[in-house]
Amino acid sequence: MEKFSILKSRAAFLIGDNINTDMIIPMDRYVLAERKDLHQFAFEPLRFLPDGSKNPDFILNKNLFVGCKILIVGHNFGCGSSREAAVWAIFGLGIRCIIGRSFGSIFFNNCFQNGILPIILEEKSIEEVMSVAALFSKDNFLSVNLIDNQIASFQNQLWNFSTEHYRRIQLMEGLDDITLTLQKIKEIEEFKKQDVIKRPWVYLRKDN
Repeated sequence: MEKFSILKSRAAFLIGDNINTDMIIPMDRYVLAERKDLHQFAFEPLRFLPDGSKNPDFILNKNLFVGCKILIVGHNFGCGSSREAAVWAIFGLGIRCIIGRSFGSIFFNNCFQNGILPIILEEKSIEEVMSVAALFSKDNFLSVNLIDNQIASFQNQLWNFSTEHYRRIQLMEGLDDITLTLQKIKEIEEFKKQDVIKRPWVYLRKDN
């Protein structure tokens, strides 16, 4: 998984609450498309018009925000069904950080498994960050620093955020839950050796 420490980028913002996983990646696309192609359909109901052309009013279609790595969202972003493909589709667009008021819990956890940092800020801070993101300036970048748990604007405004310690290490080291667990493989193997002696009935014998 790609490591995350400090990210500097212009930030795009999606207006509206309760943007669910079906809006992020429709089910028919999730089922039929390969993972590497999912980004083509990310936010399809919002990003494209019924005739298939790009919606000029959608923020990620505007020239100023093409290639943004930071996305600012509203309440309950990523709610709905627990499809990990929603995170894959957003990652495929190049998004590495999502700043929001609240997230669907499964979507929030899936972000950490796939190299995206989800940040929860209080209402006032979100409004301030969004106001900065809306400024039309060539120097308008946000810097997200996971080392210091801090967001900085090009105007030197600062916003603090919190991340669970193991989640923070997970992103900084580029480890998903499996690789994080495998770092303890020696301890796991030692536990198993002792546990086989203490509770042999738990383990299936190879000759069964």
